[in-house]
Amino acid sequence: MAPSVDRIDWAAPWLQPLRAVGQPLAAQVVQGAPVHQALSAAPGSPLRFVPQSDLPEGTAYEQYIWDTRCVPTRDNLHDFFNGLVWLHWPQAKRRMNQLQAQAIAAQGVGAVRGPLRDALTVFDENGALLQAPEPLWDALRARDWQRLFIDLRPLWAQARMVLFGHALMEKLGQPRKPMVAHVYPAPTAIETIANLDAWLALALQPEAWATKPFAPLPVLGVPGWWAANQSASFYDDAQVFRPARSVMAMRGGAVGADSASS
Repeated sequence: MAPSVDRIDWAAPWLQPLRAVGQPLAAQVVQGAPVHQALSAAPGSPLRFVPQSDLPEGTAYEQYIWDTRCVPTRDNLHDFFNGLVWLHWPQAKRRMNQLQAQAIAAQGVGAVRGPLRDALTVFDENGALLQAPEPLWDALRARDWQRLFIDLRPLWAQARMVLFGHALMEKLGQPRKPMVAHVYPAPTAIETIANLDAWLALALQPEAWATKPFAPLPVLGVPGWWAANQSASFYDDAQVFRPARSVMAMRGGAVGADSASS
């Protein structure tokens, strides 16, 4: 069954880094090409994309990719975006795949991922890099949403958020206010995705990443990403823009696992 790539809004700000490559590939899929075929035909593809049926039964997905440099791919939007991330972030994706494969070799697949594999999966599915002045990062880490998005709003002109997580890209096909990215800081001086890719591949160090060094950020709160957030009242929704756990504890409040205070 063909994925709904024909409904991708390529004008969405979070898809701008992928548009030049992604839109022509999406057109091929709409015209009937399997997702794996369209992705493999992309210029400079770092590996092959193969049908999901090529994955041998009982073989871990990550281990298969590491051993064969082939990515099993289904005909759906989720795997289409995963392929686009591979095309734009080949060094970081390869490094993540290496760490996953090493952990599987050492620990087996198991019913529960260890801390490192869990962190890598979280970022692979829902991660983003944020290049921003330090005051914005201070406010984000403190979950001070008023300061982050209203008081310091002019500073966002000096910031850039780049999505990495393919599941988040898929979900943003139907944007909802509670959608959260797990954000990792990147140097503001890096301009191109290729250079960000090289930097991230080096930054993927097991000891640090096992701690999940991310900050949750509701993506539709990013200035310029959603028309409704031009109004300050957009950020008054306490179910989305929740304070940090320590503040909630002092107030006797409970924090949901999927909230922006996670």
